[in-house]
Amino acid sequence: MSGRELTPVENQRFVRDEGRVKRGFWNKARRNLNRVPFLIDLLSAYFCAGDSATPLRVKATLVAALAYFVVPTDLLPDFIAGIGFSDDATVLYAAINTVASHIKPLHRDRAAALLARWRADPGHGDLGHGGPHATDET
Repeated sequence: MSGRELTPVENQRFVRDEGRVKRGFWNKARRNLNRVPFLIDLLSAYFCAGDSATPLRVKATLVAALAYFVVPTDLLPDFIAGIGFSDDATVLYAAINTVASHIKPLHRDRAAALLARWRADPGHGDLGHGGPHATDET
């Protein structure tokens, strides 16, 4: 993936998507802990997108996929049992495959540790980034 800067239109989309992710990612991820089989990949993508060492184009790709997960109205509504997250998984899979070399073991380790904490204490509210009410990325 090229490291060039974003065009003005791409930058506008990135800012919009980043806002959506900041507002809704943690609550939706936590709320769907046992319904999203690709949660480790989702969390890894989030940590990669929030890493200051990640190139801007990579961040934009991942943030767009994360925003698709967050948006409540997408191609297949998430509440449809069995298939509701399949479109989200497809979008995330495509994004991750595009930028796979940028998702480092550190991102996967952070995702695995957070997921383990969530599963060990499902009612705790730890969102992995400063408490249950924080909305900013780490």
